[in-house]
Amino acid sequence: MPNMNQNKFRFRFSGRILGLALIHQYLLDAFFTRPFYKGLLRIPCELSDLEFLDEEFHQSLQWMKDNDIEDMLDLTFTVNEEVFGQITERELKVGGANIAVTEKNKKEYIERTVKWRIERGVVQQTESLVRGFYEVVDARLVSVFDARELELVIAGTAEIDLSDWRNNTEYRGGYHDNHIVIRWFWAAVERFNNEQRLRLLQFVTGTSSIPYEGFASLRGSNGPRRFCVEKWGKVTSLPRAHTCFNRLDLPPYPSFSMLYEKMLTAVEETSTFGLE
Repeated sequence: MPNMNQNKFRFRFSGRILGLALIHQYLLDAFFTRPFYKGLLRIPCELSDLEFLDEEFHQSLQWMKDNDIEDMLDLTFTVNEEVFGQITERELKVGGANIAVTEKNKKEYIERTVKWRIERGVVQQTESLVRGFYEVVDARLVSVFDARELELVIAGTAEIDLSDWRNNTEYRGGYHDNHIVIRWFWAAVERFNNEQRLRLLQFVTGTSSIPYEGFASLRGSNGPRRFCVEKWGKVTSLPRAHTCFNRLDLPPYPSFSMLYEKMLTAVEETSTFGLE
């Protein structure tokens, strides 16, 4: 098994990779929680952040925050945690086992509990990752962001703006924005739900993330490259994708119903897509 130093090096290296991706404006096709981004920014987490990790625990602490707990709860400044298969009591502050939680001090209890739950078991790993991140990223570069903004810069946005997508799409092989097949294509995409749109985008570009600046800033394997739809193939064929070029090869289907069926098949069963 890897020792502690090896683990620290791996997380430190991961932090460097994350920093390099940010500097070179490459989106990461990965999901990180809001507390993760706050950790990168060295911003303390709040109660609302706990919802991303443990919804049930968040609800119990939220109830405590919203209600008068005087003479209702028998709590002290301690938590129970599992260590090597055994449940042990851990104090949230020095002498916490002897400090009862009251209406007056519940705010501190909630803050300390949130910090414990979010950092539980990952403090050293997080410190190593953040250290690696700032070895390649100037702290001033990210100091202007809050957690949500940093998430958009690193991983893009998951909510697709169809107008932005269409306005930043190119056409080849005889297609143009007013071509009937292209009009059907966008009508099909409009009918898709957001998850299906993301899957279509991921197949064509290799990522389901959208740059912070929008579709105008999509990148290919060798730099900026917009989404492209090109006329290609027989009407019996399924659409084909070229992820290096963000290009979708779309056959000139004779009807909207056929195009929609082919597109839906391609989105729902991506293994049947042609890929080059």
